[in-house]
Amino acid sequence: MNSWIDALADLQQQGEPCVLVTIIEERGSTPRNAGSKMVVSRERLYDTIGGGHLEYKAQEIAREMLENRSRDTRLERFSLGASLGQCCGGATVLLFEPMGQPQAHIAVFGAGHVGRALVPLLASLPCKVRWIDSRESEFPEQIPQGVEKVLNDEVVDEVENMPAGSYFIVMTHNHQLDLELTAAILARNDFTYYGLIGSKSKRAKFEHRLRDRGFQPETVQRMRCPMGIAEVKGKLPIEIAVSIAGEVIATYNANFGEKAADGEKPVPMLVPASRRSRTG
Repeated sequence: MNSWIDALADLQQQGEPCVLVTIIEERGSTPRNAGSKMVVSRERLYDTIGGGHLEYKAQEIAREMLENRSRDTRLERFSLGASLGQCCGGATVLLFEPMGQPQAHIAVFGAGHVGRALVPLLASLPCKVRWIDSRESEFPEQIPQGVEKVLNDEVVDEVENMPAGSYFIVMTHNHQLDLELTAAILARNDFTYYGLIGSKSKRAKFEHRLRDRGFQPETVQRMRCPMGIAEVKGKLPIEIAVSIAGEVIATYNANFGEKAADGEKPVPMLVPASRRSRTG
């Protein structure tokens, strides 16, 4: 049986949600001491808080939290008597902490000046970022931690490798490649956000070409071009990057809690409720 700390690290690395269960109080005779922990995923149990019906009940509660995608911690007190099928006679309090909640998946196409300014900003958020380009020389020597560098001559093929509910940001060096990426992304039409770098005139040209390819107007309207927060002015790469990152965060929070067609919540919040609710 894996130790809880190794299991927690592995599950978080994989982006798999789990619940950390900790004994925070013990009274009388109990199977394990305060501080004992176990990790419960949807499929497995790691480590132990003493076994028996107490552990079974804890698993049941933890998996209910996973099923409901609960983000709140939970305290439960258990008397270890006949009603729980235990004979210890003591009592224990368990803390249930949701861990490893789903993260937004962001694909950034293009490792040019704006891409190099934007990706470090996205990497500082609780997101999984895939940075995609066909040009090895455009990537910096140091890739930000948590960012997956993808070098592929067939850049458009990477669109299908992203999960439903993903964020797509296109800023390549080639307008035709931008158009092919746009067509592939809009054809999926299961994204949370799609932003294309460019001007209003670029958007107008793309809209015309996409209509010629049979795309419906309501689908094309989902494309953000120009992308970014209009109030953030400037043409420097970092200014453009801040504008785009701000729009991603705003979209991320606005879409939290909405359900996709299959009933899944595509993304969690980037900013906790305590910060989002502040005014002034």
